[in-house]
Amino acid sequence: MRRWRSSTRTERRKNAERHGHRGEALAALFLQAKFYRLRDRRFKTPVGELDLVTEKGGTIVFVEVKARGRYTDEALALGAVNRSRITRAAQYWLARHPGESGKDIRFDVIFLASRRWPRHLINAFPAI
Repeated sequence: MRRWRSSTRTERRKNAERHGHRGEALAALFLQAKFYRLRDRRFKTPVGELDLVTEKGGTIVFVEVKARGRYTDEALALGAVNRSRITRAAQYWLARHPGESGKDIRFDVIFLASRRWPRHLINAFPAI
């Protein structure tokens, strides 16, 4: 039976999504080992999705996870971070959790690459 191109794209998309979910799980474990408290995972909003929402020392940390096949792709991954989308999604999360409004917030990025230790970029970008 002949395979259609769309099914191949669908399979690639599913594989990429599974890879991303594994990366988020690894990043969550990594942060928990650093004594971050996991507040939310894959929080969906009308403006986008937050990979991880954590808390440490009274600061709410919104974490974007970027998993790449090679460590050298880190600069490209940082450029691919859609800061305005993440900031708007964070504002939505804060609106849904009014008890957290007095806390400081921060935006971090975690880079994951094969056979490398995760790299945690603290305060990767300011809120827009």
